[in-house]
Amino acid sequence: MSLPTPKANAMADNRTTMELGAVLPATATVQDTHLFIGGVDMVELAHQQGTALYVYDEEDLRERMRAYRSSFNRLHPNSEVIYASKAFLNKAMARIAAEEGMSLDVSGGGELAIARAAGFPADRVYVHGNNKTPEELEEAITAGVKCIVIDSRIELARVSQIAERHGITQDVFMRITPGVEADTHEYIRTGMEDSKFGFTMRDDFAFKCIDDVLAASHVRLAGIHMHIGSQIFALHSYREAVAVAVDFIARIKKTYDYTIDVLDVGGGVGIAYQASDQPASIEEFATLVCESVDEECAKAGIENLRILCEPGRSIAAIPGVTLYTVGILKTLPGIRKYVAVDGGMSDNIRTALYHADFEAVLANKADQPRTEVVTLCGKHCESGDAVVLDGSLQHPELGDIVCVFGTGAYCQSMSSNYNGQVRPAVVFVRDGVARVVTRRQTYADLVACDID
Repeated sequence: MSLPTPKANAMADNRTTMELGAVLPATATVQDTHLFIGGVDMVELAHQQGTALYVYDEEDLRERMRAYRSSFNRLHPNSEVIYASKAFLNKAMARIAAEEGMSLDVSGGGELAIARAAGFPADRVYVHGNNKTPEELEEAITAGVKCIVIDSRIELARVSQIAERHGITQDVFMRITPGVEADTHEYIRTGMEDSKFGFTMRDDFAFKCIDDVLAASHVRLAGIHMHIGSQIFALHSYREAVAVAVDFIARIKKTYDYTIDVLDVGGGVGIAYQASDQPASIEEFATLVCESVDEECAKAGIENLRILCEPGRSIAAIPGVTLYTVGILKTLPGIRKYVAVDGGMSDNIRTALYHADFEAVLANKADQPRTEVVTLCGKHCESGDAVVLDGSLQHPELGDIVCVFGTGAYCQSMSSNYNGQVRPAVVFVRDGVARVVTRRQTYADLVACDID
């Protein structure tokens, strides 16, 4: 794996940190050349806690949760917003979600275990995954989760058998793939026909499975679920998918005289990873989704359909940043300027995985313009190990503190111990106070599971 060819049009910009707009956490400021978030000096925090370091603006996290709930509830008072915990989850995050009235989407036994350890109410937990093991289904059902989103006939049978053994009837959603190819990276599209997720609509397969779902003795079909992908800017994709899902619900009513009460529309709106990105707002997204559902329900004669939404990235990404220390500088004339940091693909796999773009600044020079084009590379034994490719940065020097924005989603949750790198600590900042909510791993943690 190697880096892509240098961007021919890569050029520095002269903007200072505060002109980066939508990529900044809500409380970001510059004071005496230093970047502050949540009233905390990022340079001092890096020196105190070490780097690499994940930092979250707690107030921004909470405000985004509130924005989703208020936007959907204003249009549909009976709607529900479910935080997609795969974006980022630890016990502190689960507790914030609970305090802000969110439900929780978990995709495996580990995420469910974190939620339970945090005391998150099981009756507000929705369980996802295309291959939930029998053990994970057992854990979910005995925990009393709200709903299991079934992904196949095999899983349907497993859920029914486990629920029967425990003498309960388990609520399930049936996940369909609406055949909508969202305008996003192919790795994070999930609603097209060629997908490992859900019941395909091709050849009317999903509808042919309704008999099985309704006949399952210890399962109640409570809703229909869809998810067309992540990081979507073109909202018309949601409108198209909603039309498919509502028509599916109407056919179930007409054929089986069975009323579906809930439509889960999947993930939330895309976010700005670069200053030039212009995603829709949470309010605009909620309006389009709710209006689309209302319009399609009116056509189909469906009343009181409850709307659920599962944002993750658009809640966690922007409030989160990663801090690094510059360790090596290397210029290859006519090719690239490398700035090596004490992290990389072990704490942010997204760039290596699909060339994700991020904005970065030097936290100790945050008032200065970003006059140089550099590649922030990691410390790992892979040529493709990079955090920012051909991005703008202030003039770098050894020991500078780098802050990479928009890393709050799918970085910590996808982190690894590659090359024996310990996973970074996680710090929440708010009102001038920094609190460590996940400690940094130690070398002892790396060998804790090994047997002598």
